[in-house]
Amino acid sequence: MNAKGKVIKYGDNVDTDVIIPARYLNTTDPKELALHCMEDIDKDFISKVKPGDIMVGGRNFGCGSSREHAPIALKQSGISCVVAATFARIFYRNSINIGLPIIECPEASQKIEDGNEVEINFDTGVITNKTRNENYQGVPFPAFIQNIINNDGLMNAIKHGKI
Repeated sequence: MNAKGKVIKYGDNVDTDVIIPARYLNTTDPKELALHCMEDIDKDFISKVKPGDIMVGGRNFGCGSSREHAPIALKQSGISCVVAATFARIFYRNSINIGLPIIECPEASQKIEDGNEVEINFDTGVITNKTRNENYQGVPFPAFIQNIINNDGLMNAIKHGKI
């Protein structure tokens, strides 16, 4: 399984209140959440994100509250994977649970720039920056996490008897 797309990059400590502002938490509709994704940090995000794009962040991506709304908004917006130096643990687990691939790789987080074209191999964890002709070694997913992602989330994997 792979992801390939253009990078939209942010810095350290991107919290869940920035990913989806609290004023929109009264809805669970993924499409509505996506319309407001990142709007407090990047008003142009929703107009520039394309299906398959890859988000790159710095340290402690997804910190803050434990709401599942944040990874749902990212996934529904078209983001195919998030790469960061480190993730807040609850955000990491919530992302996997809804089938949003996320990869930890400090080198990629530092070297990849906004607008770069990137390809990610989930089996090996290799992140290829096509723009800079560089490879970075991220942490690959174990088989059970790949299974959850391939089934579009934990609940679907359970429903289809894959776990």
